[in-house]
Amino acid sequence: MAERRKKARPRKTVAPKPSRKPTTAKASPIRKASPKRWSQRVTQESDALDLKRGVFKLTSAKKIAASLKRSAEHSSRRKTGAYRSALSMLTFYINRAGKALPKTQRARLERAKIELKHQFGRE
Repeated sequence: MAERRKKARPRKTVAPKPSRKPTTAKASPIRKASPKRWSQRVTQESDALDLKRGVFKLTSAKKIAASLKRSAEHSSRRKTGAYRSALSMLTFYINRAGKALPKTQRARLERAKIELKHQFGRE
């Protein structure tokens, strides 16, 4: 039995993509860069809450919820009820952290939401 050799097929080569260089005739208007830390500015300057420094870094969900509750009840900057303000600030932090938030910390903050509900008597 004779062995058959397969014919070598030529490999397909992929052409490099052309670089996109903006043309001067059709260039869009230049926008001013937005501040990098707009979410930090929101938590510091908006009518949200006067938060304790490092509240979201606490080790216990109960401590986080208690601190948020205390801040919400004593804050003169909030526009809505204490529970709603505390919960919205916690949700805001979770959403802004996004994928960069470690799973353990995200789980702790999610437990803090439930604990916040218990502390405000909303079940």
